[in-house]
Amino acid sequence: MPSFDIVTEINIEEARNAADNAQRELSTRFDFRGVEASFEYVSESIKLTAEAEFQLEQMLDILRSKMAKRNLDPKAVKVGAFEHSGKTHKTTVTFVQGIDTAMAKKLTKLIKDSKLKVQASIQGEQVRVTGKKRDDLQQVMQLVRGAELEQPFQFTNFRD
Repeated sequence: MPSFDIVTEINIEEARNAADNAQRELSTRFDFRGVEASFEYVSESIKLTAEAEFQLEQMLDILRSKMAKRNLDPKAVKVGAFEHSGKTHKTTVTFVQGIDTAMAKKLTKLIKDSKLKVQASIQGEQVRVTGKKRDDLQQVMQLVRGAELEQPFQFTNFRD
């Protein structure tokens, strides 16, 4: 019986490279000359530090552009709250890995409401979809791609 898994994964090496490239661009930009600002990669998240809040916004734009060049989905990023201590402003950007149970339930409900002849089951941080026909599975893929969910999804482990 054909099946596939719906997962949310991000290539951590590419995320680290995007942070390094953003740091390099920061050192060459004219509007950041003489400003203490940095991108720091720390265990599957990136810490942004700057002297002003508007500079953090600019740094987020730089990071998003570097991520786009490395084919990382901007939906896979969660920006933390802006913190202010002394003369530095900070925020943390974390990457979405895996599907939490609330999103998995939304996905299974979406698939079941589509009336396709497939079964969707939650298995840890992924959703497995099985069906008798490959065409039904491909319709589920199109359905998930077209749905406006706040998270990017990849389809792996396609078996016949």
